[in-house]
Amino acid sequence: MDSVAEVTEVQDRGPAAYIAEFIGTLILVFFITAVVSLYVSINPANFSDFSVVGLVHAFLLVGLVQTLAVISGAHFNPAVTVVMTVLRQIKPPDAAVYIVAQLAGAVGGALLTRLLLEDEGRAVNYGVTSVSSKLDGATLPGMVAEGIGTFFLVWVIVGVAVNPRATKEWAALAIGAALGMAVMVIAPLTGAGFNPARSFGPAIVSGEFNGVGEFLLVYVLAPVIGAVVAGVLYLNLVIVPGKKGLGGAEPVG
Repeated sequence: MDSVAEVTEVQDRGPAAYIAEFIGTLILVFFITAVVSLYVSINPANFSDFSVVGLVHAFLLVGLVQTLAVISGAHFNPAVTVVMTVLRQIKPPDAAVYIVAQLAGAVGGALLTRLLLEDEGRAVNYGVTSVSSKLDGATLPGMVAEGIGTFFLVWVIVGVAVNPRATKEWAALAIGAALGMAVMVIAPLTGAGFNPARSFGPAIVSGEFNGVGEFLLVYVLAPVIGAVVAGVLYLNLVIVPGKKGLGGAEPVG
């Protein structure tokens, strides 16, 4: 990854960034699991209109990125942290703390949903992600769907937040819109995790992983692979060929 080293300069992170990742992920998971509990639980077996759920994802992420990116880079997602580590936007020790903070925040967010919406959320296990009957509950199609959704999300993140030629003022809106759109399309298939922490929190709180093997493959491995492929591909197709004279990519946050 020498080409990555040529276009990046890694920043040190500290307690403020770790706290921002914890708080941001807690807020993210709380609102996502709350909207799923409130809307999808009306008829979870036949629910198909994910427009409200997608819009909540979009507006939520815009607000979080706009307010916390300057502190931590606004990852809120272990898959994003992994790809930023690969792209040398964050040091591995900091990345490890980020992931722990994200997982802890996700559990906190799901717990808050359970405390407030215990009855409403029970039908959907407080927002647990699972491969739906539309994919026959099959693991491989679920991995493909989660991988594609995460690929698109991270493609946009790298394109607007890491690319030195991007218009940074539009980053929050572009990232939020990308997530919201992907959720509207993929949620009927897999619940649209795209984020191991988002899937981990409600799974821990409800005790429903729908099979640990499927969980690890569909909601951990697939998002990480999709994120890394998107990041490395964008770097080598767009950033590195156009970096001459621009000083390379700036670390997120």
